[in-house]
Amino acid sequence: MPDPLTTPAAELPVRRLGPEDLDRCLALSEDRAWGREERKWLFLLENAEVYAIEAPSGELAGTVTLTRYGTTAAGIGMMLVATRYGGRGLGRRLMTHVLDTAGDATVFLWATELGRPLYEKLGFETLGVTEARVGRLRPGEDPVLTRPADLGPDLGPDLDADPGSDSDSDLDALLALDAEVFGADRAALLARLFAFAEEVRVVEDETGPTGYAVSWRSMNNMLFIGPVVAGDEAAARALVTDLARDADGLVRIEVERTRPGLLGWLGERGVSPAFSTSFMVHGGRPLPGDRTRMYAPMMLAMG
Repeated sequence: MPDPLTTPAAELPVRRLGPEDLDRCLALSEDRAWGREERKWLFLLENAEVYAIEAPSGELAGTVTLTRYGTTAAGIGMMLVATRYGGRGLGRRLMTHVLDTAGDATVFLWATELGRPLYEKLGFETLGVTEARVGRLRPGEDPVLTRPADLGPDLGPDLDADPGSDSDSDLDALLALDAEVFGADRAALLARLFAFAEEVRVVEDETGPTGYAVSWRSMNNMLFIGPVVAGDEAAARALVTDLARDADGLVRIEVERTRPGLLGWLGERGVSPAFSTSFMVHGGRPLPGDRTRMYAPMMLAMG
């Protein structure tokens, strides 16, 4: 196996990983002080394409994930290079690999300040800034305005969405709503996310669901909220409040700075700024769908 310390980065092989590589991914995250997000990494290994450069020792020298939404869009995440291999071009090698793999899809990512210069050199343009907010959300006296989603009896982690399988459930309506807002088909991924989730809630009118949001747990039992899809900010607030109402610890959500009203409300309820990332799109291409109704992404690693 070529040694990343002595081999030119362009000559290093890139290999796709699987769930059996979980421990090595966790070790790389710890090396970069990202924490052991075991449930999140396993979800990525099972549902995204995780690529890596390996070292002769068997450790991972670097990773990157690619989540494809048909041929329309693709998200890049978890761009990590081990400390001892930094500055040797491994990040560029991994990024060019996934960009080639993504084909003609509109490719997006969330960049830290450390990673942004590389992405700019590769043709990504910043379209916005996203704030990660963390805290114990105080629901106050707000009434419950949403309800748990009815996802049908057959939805499980090993099953794909089967449109029409249960006409009385919300599943078909939520998948159709998400496709309209996101602008690409992510039905199979959402079905797995719903099975992985702590809770899925919907807001509706007389015609049916008009919005939904998901909560799921990662490291230290933190409750992540995302995606949040809603027709207006009031509905987004209601979904977030009801998902966090019984949380027994910290809540985390990512929101664009173009939504100052929602960010201000989160701050008032005890969910404070933790860090920010730049939302970048390769070539500055327009994103598909109706992003005015996307109030929070699924996760920064996927979109």
